Amino acid sequence: MKSEDLLKRLKQFAIRIVNVTKFLPETPESKIIKNQILRSSFSAAANYRSACKAYTKKSFTSKLGISFEELDESIFWLEMISDLNLIKKDKLDLLIKEGSELCKILAKSIITSRHKLETI
Repeated sequence: MKSEDLLKRLKQFAIRIVNVTKFLPETPESKIIKNQILRSSFSAAANYRSACKAYTKKSFTSKLGISFEELDESIFWLEMISDLNLIKKDKLDLLIKEGSELCKILAKSIITSRHKLETI
């Protein structure tokens, strides 16, 4: 997958998260979750973009790791939304699946990048 395509998918994931948060009830716990999931989903895309512009392989790998962690956190918050019955699980399943697929792609990229660092 090209880096531009992955960035596009990560940005689209963040946009879909924005749309999900519009349906959260106005409760104290929902406000916390909304803030956290928005931060983590935007951060995943922003850190991937930063990785693509990294000036060293070490910086690239580090930014990929941050992107992965933030994306994984976004999935956690989606699961919490479901577990707390704030939004029905079936409405979140495709988004959780997309997040998981993106995590796998990033994880593979991190492994490949670390391997390349070790062989230098």
